[in-house]
Amino acid sequence: MSFLNLATKSPEETQRLGTILGQLAQLGDVFLLGGGLGTGKTCLTQGIAWGLGVEGYATSPSFVVINQYQGRLPFYHIDLYRLERIEEIIELGLDDYLYGRGVCVVEWAEKALDVLPEEHLLVKISFLSDTGRNFVLKPSGQRYEEMLSELKRQEKRWSLP
Repeated sequence: MSFLNLATKSPEETQRLGTILGQLAQLGDVFLLGGGLGTGKTCLTQGIAWGLGVEGYATSPSFVVINQYQGRLPFYHIDLYRLERIEEIIELGLDDYLYGRGVCVVEWAEKALDVLPEEHLLVKISFLSDTGRNFVLKPSGQRYEEMLSELKRQEKRWSLP
């Protein structure tokens, strides 16, 4: 499967999609999120956190760059929005998180694709309507191919009636 195209109709559906991704997540998984302001990156991230058993809401770490949460696996929420140059991103020393013993979600990943892990799940999000979103999920690596196959099998679980 080269990519999977999905749509959600509401923030709740986006969170539910994220929850399924979080439930499917394994140690070392990296989710790279791209899309404009307000497309739902943090909403999807909240769902991933819930799927990992994190309580409460994951908030965007725009000012601190990284938030860490504990669920069934360590969860690292990285936001590159405020960083302008690739050198700034490299200087952060994110390797301990990206190649460590947890699950990473990177918002605004398009700013650093050249220095992020080669194997990952790239999620491009765009507007369909005021509340609807389109998701293009592109796996890079066998692990993420398998994740998308399982996500497709579970489509009825994340889609609201």
